[in-house]
Amino acid sequence: MSIFTTSCPRNCYSTCSMLVTVENNRIVRIDAHPDNEATQAGVCLKGLSYVERQASSKRITEPMKRISSYSSQPAFEKISWEEAIDLIARKLIFLRDVYGPQTVFYYAASGTKGWLNRIGARFWRLFGGYTGIYGDLCWPAGLEASRLTLGDNKHNLPWDIAQSRLLIMWGKNPAETNVQQMRFIGEAQSNGAQLVVIDPRRTETALKADLHIQPKPGTDGALALGIGYILIQHNWIDQEFIDQNVLGYPDYVRLVEKYNPEFVAETCGIPINQIELLAGALGSIKPATINAGYGMQRYTNGGQTIRALIALCAITGNIGKPGSGWIYANLQSHIFDPVKDPLDSYPPNKPDGVARISISTAKLGYDMLSQVNPPLQFLWIERGNPVAQNPETNKTIEAIRHLNYRVVVEEVMTDTALEADLILPAKTLFEQTDVITAYWHSYIQVKQKIVEQPEHVLPETEIYWRLALKLGYTEAEILNAGIPHPGETEKLLSSMLASMNDHYGSSITLEKLEAGPVLAPTTQPIAFEDLQFSTPSGKIELFSEEAARRWNVDPLPAWSPPLENSVSENPNKSRFPLQMMTPNNKNSIHSQFHNLDLIKQVDPGARLSMNSIDAADRKLQADDLARVYNDRGQIILPVFIDDGLRSGCVSCPNGYWHQHGSGVNVLSAARETDMGYGAAFHDNLVQVEKWRESRK
Repeated sequence: MSIFTTSCPRNCYSTCSMLVTVENNRIVRIDAHPDNEATQAGVCLKGLSYVERQASSKRITEPMKRISSYSSQPAFEKISWEEAIDLIARKLIFLRDVYGPQTVFYYAASGTKGWLNRIGARFWRLFGGYTGIYGDLCWPAGLEASRLTLGDNKHNLPWDIAQSRLLIMWGKNPAETNVQQMRFIGEAQSNGAQLVVIDPRRTETALKADLHIQPKPGTDGALALGIGYILIQHNWIDQEFIDQNVLGYPDYVRLVEKYNPEFVAETCGIPINQIELLAGALGSIKPATINAGYGMQRYTNGGQTIRALIALCAITGNIGKPGSGWIYANLQSHIFDPVKDPLDSYPPNKPDGVARISISTAKLGYDMLSQVNPPLQFLWIERGNPVAQNPETNKTIEAIRHLNYRVVVEEVMTDTALEADLILPAKTLFEQTDVITAYWHSYIQVKQKIVEQPEHVLPETEIYWRLALKLGYTEAEILNAGIPHPGETEKLLSSMLASMNDHYGSSITLEKLEAGPVLAPTTQPIAFEDLQFSTPSGKIELFSEEAARRWNVDPLPAWSPPLENSVSENPNKSRFPLQMMTPNNKNSIHSQFHNLDLIKQVDPGARLSMNSIDAADRKLQADDLARVYNDRGQIILPVFIDDGLRSGCVSCPNGYWHQHGSGVNVLSAARETDMGYGAAFHDNLVQVEKWRESRK
């Protein structure tokens, strides 16, 4: 029996450090690693379920080739790696020689984090080119808004929040999506801090709040500007901080003049006294922290909304001090990651003759179908499940089926794997060493290889190596492209760490990381404590010329209604009067973990949460089957009556699989956010009616 240090590589805020007990090449126990101060509270249920996930009988452990047409049920047969690599190579050579390399669409998502993920793009560059994606499904509007305003995406280290005296969880539900943060929130409350939660849903976090405000979805920016109005009217601001560190304050004052309490209360659908209570708290209690979730920036006004929230921290002087600040994304450990400057992946980048980055992940299906010179023929997907996760599912499926050939690298038979012509089995997190970073704390961590993979499973790095050889490249050419020889990935990781050490004067090695997590050498425990802001002016920019120039938005954080929303002038509002929200939940990370038996024991499955008023209007009761629909599609879900949900809204978590009849993105539109090329999932109006059958 042996105990190893490793870390969870999922796209999750916490990025937990773990101690994993292995016996006879099997995972038998998972515990929290005590050296990660952010995640000492313990591994969540999803992390504990890795014991089942690693040994699951549902795992794909050999290459599988489709033997059925798309007009029938998908059927696959097992084939050898030699046959699989030969099949792929022959198709790639033909397509490259006849149509050009950019006929290949390389789609990689964030299902597993790690430095080795960059090997895929290196391979396709070696191949001669590819077509790729830009933007992101998760958080880019908020990233860009924070960058434009503050210059960097960073915040105080997680445990600093315990020093706050006012905590505002704005669209954030850490009790389900960042459970380790609740320990620090609890410490702050024990020391007398007030907790405010702003969310249309009465979440588990909201139940612990001193004040819960439930605005209409998509109106958070108006609420933030209304709070700014009151703060200025009562002189509850930090004028000295503003004078020294803020650009555009006089323009901001003029902007908020129309956001008086009466206007904001009507726009947001909340009582005036709640607006005044929140403004009074923010104006009188210090230090204060605003922690935004990702749901708010998944609207077509999402970036401007985030800018309006950050402005509240700026005008009250709650930046650069212990217990205060703006919490959204902490990229201090992303030392080599291009997301540190998200504009690196944004069009319009000039074509470099190799990578054609021309497909928006938010508009995946439409952009795939629109590619010409050359059109797409071949699809390679890894670390992603776009059929379940990308907006407007039916268009995504149409575009995938329009292609000549589809390869999916996957652990289990996901919705996307079912669309493949060839499925290649993927390693698990325990079967190859990698180095990962995080976006809540700033630890650099190792994800160790601690068990041997099944006989016919290969790490993606080795798949690319074998395929490159089959395509005729020499070992020297492959190594020169940055693709490591099988068995030498740890050598590559050590080289990357050495390069980092040389640049930053640090001494982080794989051996040190195998003992426990290490804070990145660039870590600033209190973000912006030096009051240095990497903006064009060197100040916090409430007025941003770059925002106007790059994104064609108001240079100030002005609010406008989302395009498809109950407060917008949308012509479909009368036909589809309900706002559909698709939040994350504690039992999954997007479309991962739902298939595990341990999770099924505690998860009720996909269901439609409705206020009893909206349900009664449609003659629906608990457990009735309801048809949820709009012009993009429909799903059938059982009803869950939830009077903690604001009337006029319905909700179902994202991530449930279409093969189980409950993929919510059938309803969402392929539409981008106002900045950052994010996905505006929540601009999504629906209608609900009773289905002809019932569970009763």
